[in-house]
Amino acid sequence: MYIRKTTKKVKDKTYENYLLVQSVMTPKGPRQKTICSLGHLKPRPRKEWLLLAQKVETALKGQITFEKEEPEVKEIVEKAKAFESQEKRALKDKDDVVSIHTDKVQMERAREAGPVHVGYQFWKKLKIDEILKQAGFSEKVRLLTLLMVMNRLVAPSSEHKMPNWINSIALSDILSVDLVSLNDDALYRNLDKLHPKRDIIEALLTEKEKSLFDLDDTIYLYDLTSTYFEGMCLSNPQAKRGYSRDKRFDCKQVLVGLVIDRDGFPKAHEIFPGNRKDSTTLEEMLDILEKRVPKRKGATVVVDRGMAFEDNIDEIKGKGYHYIIATRQAERNQYLDEFEKGEFHPLLRSISSTNPSQKKSGVFIKKMEQGDELYVLCISDKRSEKDKAIREFHEKKLIADLKKLVKRIATGRLKKEEKIYEAIAGIKERYPRIIRYYRIEYDSLMKELSYQENAEKKSVAESLDGSYMLRTDRTDMSDDDIWRTYSLLTRCENAFRNMKSPLCERAIFHQLEERVQTHIFLSILAYHLLVAIEKTLSDEAIHTSWLTVKDTLKTHQVATVILATTSGEILKIRKGVNAEPEHLEIYKNLSIPSEVMKPIKTWHSSNIVTERTRKLL
Repeated sequence: MYIRKTTKKVKDKTYENYLLVQSVMTPKGPRQKTICSLGHLKPRPRKEWLLLAQKVETALKGQITFEKEEPEVKEIVEKAKAFESQEKRALKDKDDVVSIHTDKVQMERAREAGPVHVGYQFWKKLKIDEILKQAGFSEKVRLLTLLMVMNRLVAPSSEHKMPNWINSIALSDILSVDLVSLNDDALYRNLDKLHPKRDIIEALLTEKEKSLFDLDDTIYLYDLTSTYFEGMCLSNPQAKRGYSRDKRFDCKQVLVGLVIDRDGFPKAHEIFPGNRKDSTTLEEMLDILEKRVPKRKGATVVVDRGMAFEDNIDEIKGKGYHYIIATRQAERNQYLDEFEKGEFHPLLRSISSTNPSQKKSGVFIKKMEQGDELYVLCISDKRSEKDKAIREFHEKKLIADLKKLVKRIATGRLKKEEKIYEAIAGIKERYPRIIRYYRIEYDSLMKELSYQENAEKKSVAESLDGSYMLRTDRTDMSDDDIWRTYSLLTRCENAFRNMKSPLCERAIFHQLEERVQTHIFLSILAYHLLVAIEKTLSDEAIHTSWLTVKDTLKTHQVATVILATTSGEILKIRKGVNAEPEHLEIYKNLSIPSEVMKPIKTWHSSNIVTERTRKLL
């Protein structure tokens, strides 16, 4: 595009007018097409005309621009769009019936559309764009955030690789925006813009989801996981080495605390230093929860044994919540006699089921009243096998490491006493489950290391395989209901699995603290979409994961059909391919349209687009 000056003389007065013009190719050769009239164009000197025309052309194409929007450019774009609308109305009456050469029909630019179509429809359903606007973000920031969340939901990658992925799928078709000029610098800057308002976005989103899905806010499930980094992370004070759930003890990490409701929807999250103890995070997390979600009187907080300390229980009660908590092993061991007694009854997993075989859970429970609290003693067949396997696995590794240490000392490879005790301490730290029933002694005079199994303690550990104990102040609940409520914690584990597997929240390559926190926040936004999709399917009695849905919809695509007409022109139609039966079934169950985009028709001559471009209505 460029700007052309025209003059018109009426009587003795000369009038100047400026036109926004575009060169187009027609069957008769190149011609100039007037996009719109610009009037006098007084504010701009002639040397700036070309730059102004380029900015207008970029805006008309829908490309993302990373410069501040100019009022004059916006005004010209509005004029051009109004002029284009008049042309479209004129073209609407044109006959769509054309003669084509069937042997010259071609297709091009096939792009995957199904998964991002579902993601975008749920983005709209959760009204996240409105939430971002309410939080004060511009249209550009909202668009970039949408792109980044879609990437985490569908095909997670780094910000550096994200632009290539975005332009390899049908997102630009679905959004009707040209994304060719998107670059990673804009995405990195967008992380910085989102960071200060994460809490506002989270609070508004949880409020919206509660009304959309009629969510129960009487149960809050809290758990933590770790996520590791690649690199030294010298600029991130939260990056520390600690207990790694990912078994990456060689890497620095942060902890992610997450509170969800009984349906799996996130309520609040926080990022903690990687070396922080789980039990020290509860008070802070409850304060954050109260800022994100209006406090529900009488709600129950459910946490695992890592939080089972008296000060944490006092903190929960002090904030007006009830609690259900798995006790620590030391507390459980006090009730060994009770576990050895009978009086356990089998837990029925599904009361409403008419098939008795579906009711068995393999869990046996009994309750004990202790003042104003209830203790629920639990024995699980499956957990017994798991506990035994874990214990034997760690015990085998412990013995192997002890034998190696004995050999190092005996052969003189390890001589310094302080180094020997450091090695012993390292072994104790690696095997906290097993070391309790082993006694390790070092004779500094004989220069010998010995170890011996404590048969009594090991016997206690074996007798407690598969057993655990719950503690609660919910005396109004049955022991069955207490166990079922506690078992909802597995949904936290499922949330972490989803964040780490299909959403690929780890490993993190960012080195700055704020960008790490926003990277994790984007994963949580993607998880909001994921759990909303799975909840919608679950409400239709379809228990299908997002991973399965995504794989099924990969074959639903957008493509361009190229038709060579007998008049010598070429007609290109950009549209979604017809959805297959399995696609239609998913769209129906999710209550979203099967049409990915409105078809776009363009006429070409000699492979160059002419002025006749319009959308099919």
